[in-house]
Amino acid sequence: MIVELLSVPAVILILGAVVLPLIPERARNSAFILFPSIALFLVWTLPEGSLLQTSFASYELHLLSVDSLSRVFGIVFSLITIIGGIYAFHIKDLVQQTSALAYAGGALGVTFAGDFFTLFIFWELMAVTSAYLIWARKTKESDKAGMRYLLVHSFGGGLLLTGILLHLSNGGSMMVESIEPVYNLANIFMLLGVALNTAVPPLHAWLADAYPKATITGAIFMCALTTKSAVYVMIRLFPGWDILIWVGVIMAIYGTIYALLANDIREILAYSIISQIGYMVTAIGVGSEIALNGATAHAFNHIVYKSLLFMAAGAVIYATGTSKLHKLGGLGKKMPLLVGLYMVGALSISGAPLLNGFVSKTMISEALGEAHLEWPILLLLIATIGTFLHTGLKLPYYTWFGEKKTEFNLSAIPVNMKVAMGIGAFFCILFGVAPDLLYSQLPYPTEFQPFSVYTLVEMTQILILAFVGFWFFKDRLNTSPTISLDTDWFYRKPAAIVRKVFVDFPNNTFGIAEKGTLLLAERLAKLSKNPMKLLIPSFTMEGREIKSDGFSAGIGAALAFVLFSFLVIGLATLF
Repeated sequence: MIVELLSVPAVILILGAVVLPLIPERARNSAFILFPSIALFLVWTLPEGSLLQTSFASYELHLLSVDSLSRVFGIVFSLITIIGGIYAFHIKDLVQQTSALAYAGGALGVTFAGDFFTLFIFWELMAVTSAYLIWARKTKESDKAGMRYLLVHSFGGGLLLTGILLHLSNGGSMMVESIEPVYNLANIFMLLGVALNTAVPPLHAWLADAYPKATITGAIFMCALTTKSAVYVMIRLFPGWDILIWVGVIMAIYGTIYALLANDIREILAYSIISQIGYMVTAIGVGSEIALNGATAHAFNHIVYKSLLFMAAGAVIYATGTSKLHKLGGLGKKMPLLVGLYMVGALSISGAPLLNGFVSKTMISEALGEAHLEWPILLLLIATIGTFLHTGLKLPYYTWFGEKKTEFNLSAIPVNMKVAMGIGAFFCILFGVAPDLLYSQLPYPTEFQPFSVYTLVEMTQILILAFVGFWFFKDRLNTSPTISLDTDWFYRKPAAIVRKVFVDFPNNTFGIAEKGTLLLAERLAKLSKNPMKLLIPSFTMEGREIKSDGFSAGIGAALAFVLFSFLVIGLATLF
């Protein structure tokens, strides 16, 4: 069984997290990269089918179940963990390293879980381990954001578990498989649990709250794993659920609007995650083979270009110490390589031809066209324009090309960070010019050709239109130090009242009870030490008041003898 477990990619990464503290510090960063490299090899070579089964109670668990859908997600999760390890090669924080490995192991565990029990265990592992990547920033804001993140994901895990238990009690299968679009209580709870991790509004505010406050390197893993593993589960469980078409469209527009309003560079990128996932959710709602291929391809590409964007943003923070647009500007001449690498990711997410975002966005558009969904096509095109405006134009302009607002003594960016960004940019270009490398790994056979004259002209026109619009309105875009209210208002605003009711009041009540108990214990101790002195503090004798010194030594000896007698009799009775 142990040998079989070592064939599970998730186990390799979790084992790495356990072993890493035992490895000498000098070799630890290299070992970090080794474990996901082994996992990638396993993912690539594992045959299809249910490969590892065991029993739990009356259920049969499938710990390792492989098909083309799980394989393509397993490939990109392993790949991005390797790239993230290279990016973080200069980091010596052991707990952050072990958390990242265990977090990636959780994502792979979800991907290859064949049953709900296994899926849920790895789902919760991801929530716990990823929270430390926020706390590791060690600021007051990150401490609070990490706690909010953990509480929200615990709530989401509770929703998912409730749905699973109701599903099983209704006679449903333990296997992770497609669910018919029936809106019963079990399915609704499961959908809500998955939707929270997918960052579906209004269950999304945790993402924009937590990701900007994570560590520079931790954010790379976070932007790649949580939401995309949830997209994988949504593809697996809810394909063809019509409601997801419009949920995805709302996500795409909603995320774009808030990204345009944001002032923090990683907050812009966080909201753009919500927008891009909207494309995937819309395609899942369509549910056709080409749509599910499009959702899978876009999830794969999104992990690659979004991690590149977060790496570039992290490099800016590393060099300048700030992530706020109202403080940045005029850095382009000092960071030409960084600008070039960032723009590869920015053009990729915007759907520029010959980059990887183009080959998946056009597939989703084709799927919507085949389903005759004209309005979703139009709204997603508008979201694409917005994506280019905030990620492709606003962020780089005010970071590197706009007016210099602060004099920075720039810190040198480590070489390993540049190498990791270069690898990310390479894959953005590779899958953009050779999409068949990705298409061949998709869950369904496809003959889709993204490079038609129509799609090339359409995307080029969209990008040019967005650029012209930005140039005329760039001075009106928000770069002031403001906070845009989101749905987290509903738990931030009443936070003071909630704290008083559920934290301060119980603390004060227990404090009063503790003081009363200690006072009572003190009085009883005094009473037991000299009861006569407390009961009869003084007495009158021959007209004079005399203070009592308590009982005499003789009485004390007598009481001791009585107690000892009771003890002897008690022991004799017992034996």
